[in-house]
Amino acid sequence: MAEMGKGGTAGKLAISVQKRLTRAQEKVMQKLGKADETRDAAFEEMVANFNKQMTEGGKLQKDLKAYLLAVKTMHDASRRLQDCLADMYEPDWFGKEEMDALTEEMIEKEMDNNLEDTDTLWLDYHQNIMDKPLTSLDSYLAQFPDIKARIAKRDRKMVDFDSARHHFSSLQKGKKKDEAKIAKQAALLEMAAPSWAQGLISAHQVAQTNLSFNQAEEELGRAQKIFEELNVELQDELPSLWDNRVGVYVNTFQGLAGHQEKFHGEMSKLSQNLNDIMTKLEEQRELKKDASAAAKTGEGSRSEGTNHSESASSAPKRPGPPPSRPAARPAPSPDLRQQRADSAEDEEPDADSAVTAATGPTTTQQNAVTNGSDGDLPPGFLYKVKAVHEYAATDGDELELKIGDDVLVLAFDNPDEQDDGWLLGVLEAHWLQNKDTSAKGVFPENFTQKV
Repeated sequence: MAEMGKGGTAGKLAISVQKRLTRAQEKVMQKLGKADETRDAAFEEMVANFNKQMTEGGKLQKDLKAYLLAVKTMHDASRRLQDCLADMYEPDWFGKEEMDALTEEMIEKEMDNNLEDTDTLWLDYHQNIMDKPLTSLDSYLAQFPDIKARIAKRDRKMVDFDSARHHFSSLQKGKKKDEAKIAKQAALLEMAAPSWAQGLISAHQVAQTNLSFNQAEEELGRAQKIFEELNVELQDELPSLWDNRVGVYVNTFQGLAGHQEKFHGEMSKLSQNLNDIMTKLEEQRELKKDASAAAKTGEGSRSEGTNHSESASSAPKRPGPPPSRPAARPAPSPDLRQQRADSAEDEEPDADSAVTAATGPTTTQQNAVTNGSDGDLPPGFLYKVKAVHEYAATDGDELELKIGDDVLVLAFDNPDEQDDGWLLGVLEAHWLQNKDTSAKGVFPENFTQKV
């Protein structure tokens, strides 16, 4: 049995070697132009499309895997960056507790507002891309190796078909020559052999010729059948596979875009919290800087004494930011105003009142009273200032200033509404043109100088 097995294997090997030699010989003859080759232009175009499709699919798969690797790298970098921010955030900075809570939120899930932690978001994003777009693409590309192998097999069987076709054709062409040879040989045999043996010899020679011809015809039919079966199958599959590429690309990129949208939407919620904390920290820094600048300005004013005017030819120094304004305080109700007035009547006059009673009203008070009555200046006018720096209003009750604007300073209806470092006034040009104070507003005192 072992010997039979070895003999069978040796026989198959010999047949395989013989086929390879025959195919190689056929390809050489075709290249030299001594044998024609079966060609199918439509099928060759299908094969070209298949090769292009396989190349593009492989590139897409490679790039998608690179994208997944980048997502993992970004996840690690984001985690390290968040840890760095938590470590460097100083205890006395605004929002330290909120920052700690946000950092913890980025590690654990916050069940109250259904926000997922960043680790979970990153991991889910990575896993969703692997489970859907990449898996779908892998399944799509898995069919290419088998089809590629069948195309190669079809090419080999086409060479076998051409070889069998050429062999059979050569036998057909040489049949007449063989018959002539057989007749000549039979004549010679007839002369040498007895009469009873002449018929047998002739029949044997004809049988040998027919056997070779029949074997070649059978081999041709078998090779043609195998080739045509493979050819028909591939002609049906290749166009369908080529059309399917559009759906695969659409599903891949639609799925990727959907996962990106969901991931970035959830991440934006956490990012907005971080942005709010950073904004508040910057606002706190600005408030501290403004307070420090205001304190320095106050110290400088006290050192200068009562001299508040500057030479008109000298260039004014650039002021710091306008003083911060606290939240607006509601004006007292009429009843509360009446109570204050009644209590003021019961109280003893203060030092300023005593001075006024003894010496008469001050210059400022005279301006306020006199100007309020003659109509040339608005009621409550105190003094005039000139803008030495531009000021862009940031609220509806503020006055827009340009360098050189003359402003008529007015008294507040309710002194409690005046903020430190801010004055109330109306542009002189507006007053002269309209004779009303509807456009009055507050402005920073350090952006102006008295005239």
